[in-house]
Amino acid sequence: MKKAVIAKTLIASLGFLTLFTPNQASAQLIPQPWVSVGGNDGDVTYAVGARALNLGVELGTGPDGATGVDVLKFINLPVISPYVGLGYYSEDKGVAVSGGVQVGATDHIFVGAGYNSVRGFNGQLGVRF
Repeated sequence: MKKAVIAKTLIASLGFLTLFTPNQASAQLIPQPWVSVGGNDGDVTYAVGARALNLGVELGTGPDGATGVDVLKFINLPVISPYVGLGYYSEDKGVAVSGGVQVGATDHIFVGAGYNSVRGFNGQLGVRF
């Protein structure tokens, strides 16, 4: 009986310790800005974006003068950061979906590649402070 109580207490203690352990102190509080250039159907597309706390916002222009904003969710992995996003664009382009990856090139520079259903494929260059 005592072994069962000790085991349950130990498992519960480890669960609470895991649940309430603070995250690593390298939490990203300063936004990481980037610029993006791409193309869709022969038109050049542009965007600027920023990322903080594994969320991002990207403001871009697409074909036919469409402008819009995308909200991005990043998955923070050791070297690469894949992301998915959802946005809305003017000029009857409507809802856009996006996805891509950003990779740290140096301590302060990162590069990326992505796809947006309105703006097409794009390359990214950004700064990490």
